[in-house]
Amino acid sequence: MNAKGVYYRDLNKTIRDLIFKDGVDEIELLNVNGQRYIGDGISRKVKIIIHGVPGNDLGVFMDGPTIIVNSNAQDGVGNTMNDGKIVIHGMAGDVIGYGMRCGKIFIKDDVGYRVGIHMKSHKDKIPFLIVGGKAGDFFGEYMAGGVLILLGLEENDKPIVGDYVGTGMHGGAIYVRGEVDKRQLGKEVGIKELNAEDYGLIEPVLKEYCEDLRLDMNQVMSKKFIKLIPVSHRPYGRLYAY
Repeated sequence: MNAKGVYYRDLNKTIRDLIFKDGVDEIELLNVNGQRYIGDGISRKVKIIIHGVPGNDLGVFMDGPTIIVNSNAQDGVGNTMNDGKIVIHGMAGDVIGYGMRCGKIFIKDDVGYRVGIHMKSHKDKIPFLIVGGKAGDFFGEYMAGGVLILLGLEENDKPIVGDYVGTGMHGGAIYVRGEVDKRQLGKEVGIKELNAEDYGLIEPVLKEYCEDLRLDMNQVMSKKFIKLIPVSHRPYGRLYAY
């Protein structure tokens, strides 16, 4: 389907009609240029392949689809996503995975600010968000569950992550390939070394990430990881009266 010049509401109506009325299992969109809300709220296991740059809130509330973006993406990818997978063969903007509850988001290159904010998990529903490049400030802010992995595969003088990492974090785990200066961390976060259980958790999803984005797993695992976890599950408990 050629999305060139198509208004975002019309594009999304056509996508939903193809999925829910016509029963289509795969949709390929050409010439996407900033159209918002693609894949939002879809609860079927369909594949949407995007050529071009989708607009904000890609995959919001989605519950099952696979979305592949063969370029960059903007802000709010996977906002409150419930299940499925989003693969981005480029960069993504701010607030990726906001309130994400399950599923996977794989990003090949850099991301902006407040990525992974308010991620959460419940029992066996664990969201995974992997960034192949570097991240801005407030990475993992107020994180309540799930797994964030930051790889920093492009070696340069830029820090792998900005400041205030994990500020307000009270659940989940952040895995960073490389080192993070303690001054960059929120006061709610501690640094741990990985154990066998950690590697058992992240290696299968990293293998899937490398397969989807055609990356070298050996390169990914060639550098030491650190684990960032909350030092308290109630970091602001003393601020409230009972």
